[in-house]
Amino acid sequence: MSQPRKLPSSLETDPAKVNELLVGLPEVTVLGAIRHADDSVELNVQTNASVDGCRSCGSLATLKGWRVVTFVDLPTFGSPVSLHWHKRRWRCPEATCPVGSWTEVDERIAGSRLRLTDRAGRWATVEVGKNGRTVNEVATVLGCDWHTVNDAVLAFGKVLVDHPDRFGVVSALGLDEHLFVKAGERRIQHFVTALVDVEGGQLLDLVPDRKSDAPKRWIEERGAEWRRGVRSGTLDLSATYRSVFDEALPEARLVADKFHVVRHMTAKLDECRRRVQNETLGHRGRKYDPLFRVRRRLSMAAERLDAEGRDKMLGILRAGDPPRRRPGRLVGQRGRARAL
Repeated sequence: MSQPRKLPSSLETDPAKVNELLVGLPEVTVLGAIRHADDSVELNVQTNASVDGCRSCGSLATLKGWRVVTFVDLPTFGSPVSLHWHKRRWRCPEATCPVGSWTEVDERIAGSRLRLTDRAGRWATVEVGKNGRTVNEVATVLGCDWHTVNDAVLAFGKVLVDHPDRFGVVSALGLDEHLFVKAGERRIQHFVTALVDVEGGQLLDLVPDRKSDAPKRWIEERGAEWRRGVRSGTLDLSATYRSVFDEALPEARLVADKFHVVRHMTAKLDECRRRVQNETLGHRGRKYDPLFRVRRRLSMAAERLDAEGRDKMLGILRAGDPPRRRPGRLVGQRGRARAL
């Protein structure tokens, strides 16, 4: 019969200490836990504080009573947890003190204005802001409503957004417009300008509208040292965004965004195809017209075309744009297209 593995000397065996270790909150005593019929866990705790001092006069406070406040905590072993914090209420013994009484506060456990514990709020912010999970999905995991998670994400997220070191060093700055919302009964389009750290792949900020004033002001607010670090600017073929770089970052090397360059070339190619179509046949593209048939293949990436597809494309182009003796309808056009 095999002997059990020798346990390490540092192993905690006291049940009370094990509970505190599993709960993982600072200076907290576990009073008890209940598992309800819906598989949720109710965890009751209190802090280890035995006495408090008045924040106004500094007198030694006396215990006035208890107040139980419920928070949503991180799940344990797959079950949602509600943390019931038994808070002490303190009273100042000085009759002339303007404070009177107060309830203990520990920001390490939970803030006073949120229904999530501090660690649950931080976890929810990371899941929504960094990992891309929806607020509703995180709320389902925590076993609470949508507003509880959203309030916590806004509270923790605002501190991160307003932090002066959030942007870091940016060497390549990108500008692009984005349709933000269609508002009102008439579905009016409202655009924003996205500022992106191209090398880091991070969205830095969104500013209203797609004019030059807002992004230029945003760049100027970063300070001279931050602007000197921007060596290149990525943009579409917009004169508006080019003026932003010319005025706010004149030393930056401008680089046309690959997507917009390809889209612009494709649009010009399609414009040329329609012009030749009208010059040779005198009408817009129809089902059996070669240049109409080849419209999709012309915009296809070269690596997606095999040898057969490339030969077919060139054959259709020769049929649709042959040497023309006179303007007008090309004789035998439909039959030639069918043969190809």
